[in-house]
Amino acid sequence: MRKVNLVNKEYVGIGDDEFTCGAQKKAQTPPHSWLQWTMPTSNQVVVGFHDEAGQIIFQLTGGSGALDGVSIVDMPGLGKTTLGNKVYQDPMIICHFHIRAWCRISQVYGKKEVLGRYLLVLDDVWDIAAWNALKVSFPNDANGSRILLTSRISKLALEVKPASKPLHLRQLTDDEYLELLQKKLAERGGNPPALFLHGKHIAKGCKGLPLTVVITAGILANLEQDGWEEIAERLSSDTVCGTEHCKSILELSYKHLAHYLKPCLLYFGPFREDQEIPIWTLMRLWTAEGFVQKTEAKRIEDRAEDYIMDLIGRSLVMVDKQKSTGGIKTCRIHDLLHEFCLRKATDENLLRLRRDDAGIPNFDEPSNTRRLFIYSKARHFQKSRLFCPLLSSLVVSTQSEEYGTPYNVSSIFRIFKLLRVLDLGKINLGFVFPSEITLLVQLRYLAFAGSMNYIPSSIANLWNLETFILKSLHGILFLPDTVWNLQTLRCLCISGKFFDLSLAKDNLDSSSDLCNLDTISALELDLGQSQWRS
Repeated sequence: MRKVNLVNKEYVGIGDDEFTCGAQKKAQTPPHSWLQWTMPTSNQVVVGFHDEAGQIIFQLTGGSGALDGVSIVDMPGLGKTTLGNKVYQDPMIICHFHIRAWCRISQVYGKKEVLGRYLLVLDDVWDIAAWNALKVSFPNDANGSRILLTSRISKLALEVKPASKPLHLRQLTDDEYLELLQKKLAERGGNPPALFLHGKHIAKGCKGLPLTVVITAGILANLEQDGWEEIAERLSSDTVCGTEHCKSILELSYKHLAHYLKPCLLYFGPFREDQEIPIWTLMRLWTAEGFVQKTEAKRIEDRAEDYIMDLIGRSLVMVDKQKSTGGIKTCRIHDLLHEFCLRKATDENLLRLRRDDAGIPNFDEPSNTRRLFIYSKARHFQKSRLFCPLLSSLVVSTQSEEYGTPYNVSSIFRIFKLLRVLDLGKINLGFVFPSEITLLVQLRYLAFAGSMNYIPSSIANLWNLETFILKSLHGILFLPDTVWNLQTLRCLCISGKFFDLSLAKDNLDSSSDLCNLDTISALELDLGQSQWRS
């Protein structure tokens, strides 16, 4: 029998973020928060903004001891976060502040207290309500603490600190754009001759946003050099500038993607803006959706990882966190790319996203909807009357883990017979496993939570199942022997206090059905007479 990887892995749904505090001295933090505390990327390529960085560092390290703030504002994609990161990583800043913390605010926010003389970076603040809710948590101990804020909304900076003039970023010069293009191409193997022929023309055509240079470099690095002239002409012929021009470049980059990478990129759309997405989650979902092409030479997980690395290499996906053992742990995409992916995915009928931020949603989806992602309170979803007979994927993420009250949503199992992906991992399905699930024989990916203490033997009916994720909310969970009849099962991830597989040793040794199982994830499990802990 091939060795089975036994790992301790926390289930992460499509609306989740892992919580870490990117501080020189790490503060004690709660396990979950709407704030995305993270360590910014330390190896970003930065061109220009030397004077601007010096100005901000002077403001942050000088002045009175009272709590003070500095704002960087301008359009998306111009480099606000990059400049903030440059300042955050500066040796003078590291030496001056006892504690540094980086937090992405985006369009959701929460509260957190930071102690000591601190530098707190609030990245991508959208409205004054977020600031008003957070500022009461920031102690003013007259010890020189500072807050650095980035936003695309100019008037917000004035509302935060009326007496201080915010820093508006300038556009890079053509020479600086060329330098950035050269550095991004050098990361991918050097500067080819075509760069000297068309480089200045291409850099000038990027028209104001460093993000367009980065994305363009991703296109050029994967294009034969005789195609560079066409890209240069396309850039120069575009009559729009700024954000609209960047969207045009995104369209061009999407056009040059291999056909099998296009749905993988668009699949980032329904994740929350700026969300740190675990690579493990992406690979399992892509595989279940049928996006990953199987080959005899590689495991399908390795192929999925190749897809992720390809998108990273094209500067469409950004690395967020590295594994301690090497490799990538989480990733995300830029705000503008997130908007593009969601719009494109909807236009091409790849998937749809629905929210109920304003109340109980209608959920009146077109009958040909294939993949549906819903952000909803559990009780609202329970009352919904979805009818999409062709639906192949249903992912429901609540605003928070709603495990206190069980919900009966069994009606959806009787309607959607073609589901390949079903993720209800944030909803408590109650004390009894819904037997209707075992009729969904097309399922590849199943995730849910519940207080049930056993899974019925009919789970073996899901003969296509590849990923099985279950959050046990109550006591001991018993899995039947028939789980090993799921010959396509590659990942079994059970979280909770304890679960029992009750599998006899002689069956384990003689079974050939385990050949595809790659990962068992649990806190503690019992295999017959022996226990494994992880």
